[in-house]
Amino acid sequence: MNTVTNPANSRPKPSYTQIKVSVDPKIASTFKEMCAASNVSMASELSRFMADYTSCASKCRTAPDYSTRRRRRTAIRAIIKGLELMKACEDCVRDNMPDNLQGSTAFETAEEAVSLLDEAIEVLSTFWMLP
Repeated sequence: MNTVTNPANSRPKPSYTQIKVSVDPKIASTFKEMCAASNVSMASELSRFMADYTSCASKCRTAPDYSTRRRRRTAIRAIIKGLELMKACEDCVRDNMPDNLQGSTAFETAEEAVSLLDEAIEVLSTFWMLP
């Protein structure tokens, strides 16, 4: 907790930080309702979440070793597999879109995502000359 010194009596006065739970008001209100229903303070729940997040984020991890061409190619192949998985999901979304949404903004967005992912896969594959 930060403290602010009050010049009148020079006693530290606590200051508080307001935390926005979500940009979406529905999510924020749902979180508030769930905390109230569970009889749990929102502040304590958010503090617990931040403590968990910080402990996970601060675990000591060794940096990946990209010292050889083989290791770099392996990393690029893993990235390409992830991109291909995302592309398959976007293909599924686009292919299963109802007929009345064909040509809509959502359909065009899915098509654009698929084409951008295709392009990224192609660029990585040709740049690294992967089979």
